[in-house]
This record gives sequence, structure tokens and C-alpha cells, in this order.
Amino acid sequence: MGTWGSGNFDDDTAADHLSMVTDRLITEVAEAMSGDPVRIEPDEYWGVAVPCNLELLHLIALQGLVGACLPDPEVIADWKARYLAVWDAAIDGLEPKPAFKEQRRAVLVRTFDQLHELAVRELA
Repeated sequence: MGTWGSGNFDDDTAADHLSMVTDRLITEVAEAMSGDPVRIEPDEYWGVAVPCNLELLHLIALQGLVGACLPDPEVIADWKARYLAVWDAAIDGLEPKPAFKEQRRAVLVRTFDQLHELAVRELA
């Protein structure tokens, strides 16, 4: 392939770099999701960082750049079920306002769903 344009992501090295970046985001999520569920509670670092990583993956993949990788849709669905089960079990202990709880959960669902949808489209 070599170089196919003048953009920042238009050559093999950039595609390799992008692949490493997206792989790192995926690996971090996979490790957080496979560990102790306490690590992904809403007030823990990975409870916040997991949705951030998923959103970043979605934004990167939307660009259609060579090298951007996504997890399989089944993996994303499993992550969603696990994450939301932990979130639902822990959120009331933080005493959020009802409107925040409802809105935040909707954002979390959308975050997983939009990445899942994009991963399904990429397989088609």
C-alpha cells in the first residue's frame, strides 16, 4: 500500500499507529471488564474510563480510517450486559438525583449501542 494520500492517516505507518491506538483502547476495556466488578462501579476509575474508551473507539471508527479496529459485536454486547449490571447494582449507593441517574444510564446504553451498531456494519 505505502502512501495513498497527503493526510495524516494516509500511509501504512499511520494505519499501524491507529491500529495500536485502537487496540490499546480495546485492551483496556477488556481488562477492566474481565476483572473485579468493583473496578467498573460508577465512582471508580474504570467505571468512568470504559465508556470514554468506547466513545473514542466509536469516534475514531466513524472516520473510516485504515487501521481503526473494533471489537466483535458479541464482545460489545457482553461488555454492555456486564457493565450495566454493575452500574445498576451500584448507582443507588451513590444517591444520585433521579434525573441524573436516568439520563446517565441512557447515555451509557447509547454508548454501547452505537459502538455495537458500527461493529455490526463493519462486518457486513
